[in-house]
Amino acid sequence: MTRDLQTLFGIDTPIVLGPFGGMSSVALTASVSQAGGLGSFGLYGYSGERIRETAAALQAATTRPFALNLWLPTGDEVSPGDVDLAAAREAVAPLLEAARVEAQPPLPAAFLPSLEEQLDAVWDAAPAVLSVVFGVPDATVVDEAKRRGIRVVGTATSVAEAVALADGGVDAIVASGAEAAGHRVSFLSRAEDSLVGTIALVPQVVDAVDVPVIAAGGIADRRGVAAAFALGAAGAQVGSAFLRTRQSAASEAHREALRSAADTDTVLTRAMSGRLARGIPNRAVRTIEAMGAIAPFPAQNWLTASFRSAAPGDGDLVSLWAGQAAGLSRSDDAGEVFAELAAGLPAASR
Repeated sequence: MTRDLQTLFGIDTPIVLGPFGGMSSVALTASVSQAGGLGSFGLYGYSGERIRETAAALQAATTRPFALNLWLPTGDEVSPGDVDLAAAREAVAPLLEAARVEAQPPLPAAFLPSLEEQLDAVWDAAPAVLSVVFGVPDATVVDEAKRRGIRVVGTATSVAEAVALADGGVDAIVASGAEAAGHRVSFLSRAEDSLVGTIALVPQVVDAVDVPVIAAGGIADRRGVAAAFALGAAGAQVGSAFLRTRQSAASEAHREALRSAADTDTVLTRAMSGRLARGIPNRAVRTIEAMGAIAPFPAQNWLTASFRSAAPGDGDLVSLWAGQAAGLSRSDDAGEVFAELAAGLPAASR
């Protein structure tokens, strides 16, 4: 299986950049693609127009394949006006004050653009790969992608999710272990009930499906890559190690938190978005959790964006997403990180 991703995606090296919702950058995505891997760009919350602009910037920055990543609706998302946000607004009030936001924002017409709007823009962009999280793409989406020559990658946090994705016709599956940074993208069971570690998840997914499996979670250097391939993976997806580089869109405070993170420094929390995610706890997380009022997704994410966007450089007021192996990352340069990861590949995959 070691050559499957190279052939499938048209890349030289089976190293995939994790897509960062809200923290992707054209520079980092292009850097990984230019190095021979698959750069990925997270499109959470992006309008169709913004997706087209981002894709054009990526195409200007690299001629190599890249992936665009979308969040699939799970059906439990709330709409403006459907939920009482009084308690959640009270919980974030001290953080708005700290960010010098003078007034609570009025409710928008919608918290998120529609998937249809986003997909129309992705079809226009024609990336090499469409990757998705939080579910199985509809058959019409898979068929349209295949018609356009776009590969589809799904993300699983359990064997059952991987089987569902394979049955849904995806071309490859990211097996995301509980060590991974950011949101736990479970969709068949609660995220809290799907916290399978990478070393346990990957080989069981490999045995259960007949498409290439990309290991994710806890991989930050050549040792993690070597382990992923020993478990049967066809590639490795890496987030935190790239997020701490100067090419990412993370703030300097976030990069510093990643540099100094110990193995026990991350927590799983719903405080910042309303969905379970792994990151480094800061004032924002502690304040919201202490208040005990967290709105459902995506209302909570919209509420916290009010202070996050107002103080993007303040490490106490932003989402410090980080994986358990963040402290293993050693370089501030994406090219150096890529070279370190590639050094762990089996000889047949280099």
